[in-house]
Amino acid sequence: MTTVCGPEGPLRTRTSPPPPPVRAVLFDFSGTLFQIGGYEERIRAVLPGPVTDAEMDAVLDALEAGLADPDVIAAQAGRDVSAAAHRHAFTTWYASAPALAPYADALYAQLRTPGLWRPYADTEATLTRLTERGVALGVVSDVGWDLRATFAHHGLADFFSTWVHSYEHDSEKPDPRLFRYACGELGIAPEETLMVGDHPSKDGGAASAGLRAYVLPAGASPGAERGLGAVLRLL
Repeated sequence: MTTVCGPEGPLRTRTSPPPPPVRAVLFDFSGTLFQIGGYEERIRAVLPGPVTDAEMDAVLDALEAGLADPDVIAAQAGRDVSAAAHRHAFTTWYASAPALAPYADALYAQLRTPGLWRPYADTEATLTRLTERGVALGVVSDVGWDLRATFAHHGLADFFSTWVHSYEHDSEKPDPRLFRYACGELGIAPEETLMVGDHPSKDGGAASAGLRAYVLPAGASPGAERGLGAVLRLL
């Protein structure tokens, strides 16, 4: 029987069984397990000559202003539902900074370069300990390309049994179908699965598919300790 809830909780009292143990963990990619190198480093790599600190500040200011540009905002709609939409969204934003407009495609190519991504300091140790406990692992990411090459480059691909890339499903998180698809691939029920990410509405949306969710605060620096050890305490 479906539970009907009022503002404070269920209308009818019933005995709820304890939650089942977590048998699978799904991870987001960027900002959760990996982070790409900083913007200053990436920009210096594509521009043809030396860049002074003042010039870099101007470029970064232009990128920041671009986030409010109507064309940039419009390009973000449905960004992760296809490879073409993903590329368009990012290159439109890069090109909003005049100094970067000729290099927008080069900046986008960096995203697809495995060596430019860095696992967080506690990524491998956390994945190792989960695997040792017999927990099945998967990736559910809003992204425009196949992530397996990046994980393989860093020796982390073999930890995972399923890969759900949004662009391959013509959708994006928090669509419940993405989370349920991953659970189906693993052969584990949603109520026995934990989603870990860094976006409250997207990754936290896994709860609408019956999963539990753990959302990390955004903004960790590349290569930093991410706090993934907390996942182990949730099992």
